[in-house]
Amino acid sequence: MKRLAVIIVNYRTANLALASMQSLEAARASFPGLRAIVVDGGSADGSVDELAAAIAVDGRQDWAELLALPINGGFAYANNQALLALAAQGPLPDYVALINPDARVLPGALAAMAEVLDRVPGCGAVGARLEGGDGVAQSSAFRFPGLRSEFCRGARTGFVERLLRQPPTRIDLGEAGPVPWVTGAAVMLRTTALAMAGLFDDGFFLYFEETELMSRLGRAGWEIWHEPRARVVHDGGVATQIRDPKTGSPLDKPMPRYWYAARRRYFALTKGRLYALAAGLAWLCGHAFWRLRRAITQAPRDGTQRAVRDMVAYGLWPTRGDNQAAARQFSSPTGRPPAWMMRG
Repeated sequence: MKRLAVIIVNYRTANLALASMQSLEAARASFPGLRAIVVDGGSADGSVDELAAAIAVDGRQDWAELLALPINGGFAYANNQALLALAAQGPLPDYVALINPDARVLPGALAAMAEVLDRVPGCGAVGARLEGGDGVAQSSAFRFPGLRSEFCRGARTGFVERLLRQPPTRIDLGEAGPVPWVTGAAVMLRTTALAMAGLFDDGFFLYFEETELMSRLGRAGWEIWHEPRARVVHDGGVATQIRDPKTGSPLDKPMPRYWYAARRRYFALTKGRLYALAAGLAWLCGHAFWRLRRAITQAPRDGTQRAVRDMVAYGLWPTRGDNQAAARQFSSPTGRPPAWMMRG
């Protein structure tokens, strides 16, 4: 039986994190030695006390623990701190599952993901099928973004996608199989793959950190799989407030500044700073096409003027530090502030 640890990162959503932790109870039958680490990223809202009290009851302290961080260093940083804690406590588990606080694993989900890792030795990570409370599937597996997809994302026109032969970013599989990357909301990682490719890059605060990690895993020779039998109920966006909880799709509201910074850093790290600039220009060109189409069809304004301004201000020009990798290793020291914070 492979050893499994689960990491849940909380930031001011203690009630969701507790529900996520409780959903792990059924999996303990399949993984008798299952361990869970609930990480609080400096919530400073009473979350630590609430989580500690919940773990202390009903024998949960036998398999769950709380890691309270003094700062909100972001998703990559919080997961890295939990991974480093696991490394410091003894032999690493074979697999580590990352579960969002707004996600609840259904019975058999963790076992289904572990079965893929057991069966496919070259698989470094496997993602679950995210679905809403009504069972409708959400986006879970994806193709990597590039210049063509950025242009199409800005153009938002099916004709342009067909003309450029741009496949959908979202991938829907009926059975387990390899994909470019999967969402970090519910993913199981092989620790030997992480030891080879590195942990998360904590130059990211939030978003694109799992995309970059899986790109790095792929370059190290590991496959990424999606397992639709591993069902996870995901109240998408409840924790981050930028996605529709029912569909998991982005809400019609401005993206935060750190989303643009993360997107810019992803392209700079994986393709170089010039490519990052080109990706931003591709989106702007696509968006200009969309605005022309909107003017011709006299479609109503939809608030994207803010997106153009934010792309130019925050997402277009890569900084000198954007292509400086900050992926941690299992041997890295704990407690060190994340790279994005050190850069100011």
